[in-house]
Amino acid sequence: MPTTTARDQRLAQLRAAMLRAHVDACIIPSSDPHLSEYLPGRWQGREWLTGFTGSVGTFIATGDFAGCWTDARYWTQAATELAGSSVQLMKIPSGASLLHIDWLAANLAPGQTVAVDARVLGLSTARLLADALKARGVNLRTDIDLLDTVWSERPALPPAPVFEHAAPFASTSRAGKLAATRAAMAKLGAGHHFISTLDDIAWLFNLRGADVSYNPVFLAHALVAPDGATLFVAEAKVPAELRARLLLDGVTLAPYADAAGALAVLPVDAALLIDPRRITAGMRDAIAPAVKVIEAINPSTFAKSKKSVFEAAHVRATMEQDGAALCEFFAWLEAELANPVRAPLTEVAIDRHITAARARRPGFVSPSFGTIAGFNANGAVIHYRASDAAHAVIEGDGLLLIDSGGQYLGGTTDITRVVPVGATSEAQRSDFTLVLKGVIALSSARFPRGTRSPMLDALARAPIWAAGIDYGHGTGHGVGFFLNMHEGPQSISASAMPEPHTAMEEGMITSVEPGIYRPGRWGIRIENLVLNVALDATEFGDWLRFETLTLCPIDTRCLHLPLLRADEIAWINDYHATVRARLAPHVSGAAAAWLDQRTQEI
Repeated sequence: MPTTTARDQRLAQLRAAMLRAHVDACIIPSSDPHLSEYLPGRWQGREWLTGFTGSVGTFIATGDFAGCWTDARYWTQAATELAGSSVQLMKIPSGASLLHIDWLAANLAPGQTVAVDARVLGLSTARLLADALKARGVNLRTDIDLLDTVWSERPALPPAPVFEHAAPFASTSRAGKLAATRAAMAKLGAGHHFISTLDDIAWLFNLRGADVSYNPVFLAHALVAPDGATLFVAEAKVPAELRARLLLDGVTLAPYADAAGALAVLPVDAALLIDPRRITAGMRDAIAPAVKVIEAINPSTFAKSKKSVFEAAHVRATMEQDGAALCEFFAWLEAELANPVRAPLTEVAIDRHITAARARRPGFVSPSFGTIAGFNANGAVIHYRASDAAHAVIEGDGLLLIDSGGQYLGGTTDITRVVPVGATSEAQRSDFTLVLKGVIALSSARFPRGTRSPMLDALARAPIWAAGIDYGHGTGHGVGFFLNMHEGPQSISASAMPEPHTAMEEGMITSVEPGIYRPGRWGIRIENLVLNVALDATEFGDWLRFETLTLCPIDTRCLHLPLLRADEIAWINDYHATVRARLAPHVSGAAAAWLDQRTQEI
């Protein structure tokens, strides 16, 4: 993180650049040309300016104000990381909030100018921004990247190679996916389709990369045409043998920087499909004016969210390997905590050991996000990340929250568990039990096919609300297949709009992760991944249920049993019986003993 002096200097340089360009306010979003959640270093400008490292945030500077807007998951973290700077923390209810646009409209005068780089500004957001500023008589410039004028050591584009995600894990061929995409395009009346989102591109072309931390994707744009497809990617990243295989499927390569130019020279009679939520304003501006533009969700976004029966089978096998790695890790952890002569155990060591346990498992590629290991008060920081410079020693009494995951060739995992350290209080056990009741309530739900996913959020919150408690994040996010750990279109979140594209369909994988956070004291979150599976059909339609995919014991030492109903106890015992049966063939020694002990009936 930059020092306070460095942050002040960088902000001063930005303001000087604003003066030279006659700009009154500058927006630096947490975004790249692909609207990614996790950004390559080149587009981490907000972090470079402010020191705030969260994945969601919008920075705005004027001549006498600097603020960073972020949601409740990051309020505690942002307050710490922004401390000592002149950047104010601006709290918003969710990452999808556009309160910074309202702030600009309320605080700028007619005739003033706002600047933001269209190449990293989402089209939907750009339209809302333009409308709000126009209503106030404020000018909007999107043709300038002020960050580039002051960031002298800005990182270059990442050079990591692209590789093929092949059979048996890719159960549908590249040619098959392209054919299905063209069929979906034809239903919308489109002959061409432009895609910028990296996970859509990786899925559609059965390719993976390592350009973005934790997500196995690579920087590229794609243009699907009636008789072929163009992948705009640095050619040096694609091995010759892979280029040849792509060509056999009608896929040609073009330089990464040529994507906008290709849109400018589309045939005048072309009908182009774009997703306004998944393309930047800069790319939209590049489309030739005569081209007919059709706006709809990317067909690949729907297609990749619904895992095939083959992909689901690979994920189940991956969960067994991931669960076995966690058995080894937790057996090690409990032995360490019980050792009276051990060296001090830190949160950083948790990250190192849990990653090492996964790395010993077949098919492991990388973590799926930065491990969150928070002891006591740090567990209440929802997206906490320990570092060598700032971490807690795990000693005394309390709760240790561990949120971690892995990228495997056969799937993506994401799990949170909380374990006791020393003695726990009745208040801690009560909170833990309420959270688990939320997990059970949602995991046990049955619902009509097509139910809007945000509508399910209240099921997990109900037991927690009954105690007068709430949490400031969504309950569940979609998860990719050896792809992004956060994947749409479904989202079990009260802050998400229950729009048609959020409908729950068979094959979707979603997290279930309610929590309770006591700032300065402790945090509790329990998370499993679940799969939408067909249940039955009634006169009222087809019904779905959740199959819990994650295989790892939930620590019953943290339970306050009087809060649990008989059916909830039965759910815990049934889950643990499944975990024991599925993981036992993959573990031995201390890990097997730990698994047996932690899955005993209550």
